[in-house]
Amino acid sequence: MEEQQVVRSLAALAQAHRLKVFRLLVVAGPQGLTPGAIAEALEVPAATLSFHLKELSHAGLVTQERISRNVVYRAAFEQMNELLAFLTENCCLGESCLQTQTSPCRC
Repeated sequence: MEEQQVVRSLAALAQAHRLKVFRLLVVAGPQGLTPGAIAEALEVPAATLSFHLKELSHAGLVTQERISRNVVYRAAFEQMNELLAFLTENCCLGESCLQTQTSPCRC
């Protein structure tokens, strides 16, 4: 992942509503959520949500797909994993310390 993309991704997540939206979409998994479901879950007005989804999409952190009359948003898991890999690339002086995805770094 290039540094410019990392900066865009981190900038998009550096806002409380966008971070909540992204985390909600991560929890929803590949099924994703419609804007209405996101707005209801987070109690965010539709216009505000639209702005935040646009910013997350521009950063490559969410994808959207039209299914019939609905638009479904999903977390871009590949992008998320690339961002995490970039951030932890030099963890533990470059040594492999993450035994599993769920175990913390033991630096």
